[in-house]
Amino acid sequence: MATDFSERFDRAFSALKASVDEGRIPGGVLGCVDGEGRRLTQACGAAALEPEKRPMTTETWFDLASLTKVIFTTERILALAGEGAIDLDDPLTACIPDFRQYAPDCWERQVTFRQCLGHQTPFPAVEPIYTYGGDPDRLRAFVLQREWKRLETPVYSDINFILLGIALERISGKTIRDLDPGPGFAFSADPEKTAATERCNWRGRVICGEVHDENCYALEGSGHAGLFGTVDAVLDHAAGLLQRDAAGDPAVKLMREPLSKKRTHGWERPYENWHGGALCSDGTIGHTGFAGTSLCVDFERGHAWTLLTNRVHPSRHTESGIMALRRRVSDLINGAE
Repeated sequence: MATDFSERFDRAFSALKASVDEGRIPGGVLGCVDGEGRRLTQACGAAALEPEKRPMTTETWFDLASLTKVIFTTERILALAGEGAIDLDDPLTACIPDFRQYAPDCWERQVTFRQCLGHQTPFPAVEPIYTYGGDPDRLRAFVLQREWKRLETPVYSDINFILLGIALERISGKTIRDLDPGPGFAFSADPEKTAATERCNWRGRVICGEVHDENCYALEGSGHAGLFGTVDAVLDHAAGLLQRDAAGDPAVKLMREPLSKKRTHGWERPYENWHGGALCSDGTIGHTGFAGTSLCVDFERGHAWTLLTNRVHPSRHTESGIMALRRRVSDLINGAE
């Protein structure tokens, strides 16, 4: 790999290490890859601080949180569209006919696959679905039959991808956790090899190797969270996107196609103060995960980078500085001094 790229990687990793040394986050792994598959990865800090301290390594598995939306769910929805199994502009009721079945003229029944992918719906950002019961099938019924509060302005919403996950289940006839998570990924991981997330008051333990997101846990699999993987698995996926883009893959074209100022099909695109920094090209897509993960793919420059951290360990209720770190790492990868 070119020396200047290696130098930029080293500077970016120094920013991650400084954040760990300052005690802002327990640990992290940085990885970069180009379109030919050449890569650099490096780890620092702790994969867990409690109940016992363990070191972070480049082989550590991470709860990828909302990276699930782009690595798993978006890929499968776009694949179904490419096969002609669904039309992105059809309402979700095309495969979930019982969605708000007692209110045939409601707005929820008009929501389309494309609107969910681009977070262009009026759904609220999040809902504590896990507080409404312990049966995953009943919670799915709750999601489908609830009269949702309608926002005036669309926001990034987990509900969009929870619904897309239910659509995948209906089309496949399988639960999310029975679907193939993709090469190198899984829906759980060995706790001894996984970065710990939060000391969960609801579950009464430090979460490690099982999904951090409460709604995904209660639903026993969902389209908005739940995927686990290592830095190499994430970079393999990113390298695949670069290669598919070069080959003219129509699904990747949609991932790059703007649906709004901030969104494409599934992904984010550059905007002021976004997590991908100020120096990436306009042809960049990215996404973050609440547990401390992020991924950016710059198609114009032909490289991608992922920052994987356990910033919610042992609690989300601290100021980790993760957004500033993501921007700084991205800028350094892209040539900032």
